[in-house]
Amino acid sequence: MENGDKHRAPRNRTLTLTPLEHQRMADSLLRPPLPSKPASLVDQIVCADSLSLFATLPRAFVDLLILDPPYNLNKQFGAETFREMSLAEYESWFESWFPSVLPLLRPTASLYVCGDWKSSVAVHRVLDRHVIVRSRITWEREKGRGAKSNWKNASEDIWFATVSNNYFFDVEAVKLKRRVIAPYRVNGEPKDWQETENGDFRLTHPSNLWTDLTVPFWSMPENTDHPTQKPEKLLAKLLLASSRKGDFVFDPFLGSGTTVVVARKFGRRFLGVEMNEHFACLAAKRVELANDDPSVQGYAGGVFWERNSLNAQPKEISPVTDEHPMLLETGTPYRVTKSKTK
Repeated sequence: MENGDKHRAPRNRTLTLTPLEHQRMADSLLRPPLPSKPASLVDQIVCADSLSLFATLPRAFVDLLILDPPYNLNKQFGAETFREMSLAEYESWFESWFPSVLPLLRPTASLYVCGDWKSSVAVHRVLDRHVIVRSRITWEREKGRGAKSNWKNASEDIWFATVSNNYFFDVEAVKLKRRVIAPYRVNGEPKDWQETENGDFRLTHPSNLWTDLTVPFWSMPENTDHPTQKPEKLLAKLLLASSRKGDFVFDPFLGSGTTVVVARKFGRRFLGVEMNEHFACLAAKRVELANDDPSVQGYAGGVFWERNSLNAQPKEISPVTDEHPMLLETGTPYRVTKSKTK
């Protein structure tokens, strides 16, 4: 949707495309037939139906796969529409194409697969037949209308799986900084928490229940008109936990581009595929903007912060790079300890 197609409030920061931007971004997209070498696909966005591309892509080039396929809902994605089906039919649809993605993954690769409550069970059944399922993350969306005769649907699932038992996971990179409610001291000194001028905080191990996310909305510069856009903070958690700088991240259902935007901000190589040209162009514009603004809302000083803690966060926000080591607000270097492969 172009700038002139919808009236927006003056403070609305939703990202849009002018006709000239759309044309420029469209010219930058790859289209089939694609080059056969992985080096030619680095940091590219493809406008195509990903299900028709899997057989043509290089083998074993992906370190981290992000799958956010259409949920089992009636949903309009630009000119395309996904129709709700029975759970058995959705499982068959997912099974019909998922095995063709696996040859693209390295033996050490990890994958995350998104789903809603209707599709999550079917997704798990398919994954369990082909990869090693390790956890189900449930995150709170806090968006949508209430229901009068049912519980409001405010959560989504993300299945975490690996190709083998030899995989990478960096727990230190995804710890959450939370305010200490009941500070405990030993010999008068804080135990496992920090005293700061902005309050008392503790770094906590990440769980598979996420309530610290904000779904993009009109006042956030990352927001677009895509109907199922994921927060950058969510993708930042997945990429920092399960990939190293320079690893190859693949998202074949790219949408408005959150995966590749976060990959650019944190120094990962990427390939994204989106069949809708408008959303693919939005993704390309967002990647371009990420070159000048590497910040991720909710991630500052090298750690993730719980919601409603903006006043306590460091003012300078930077991605994880060799030139900018992750710092606590005290200025003390925050060292990332890579976990051993398992």
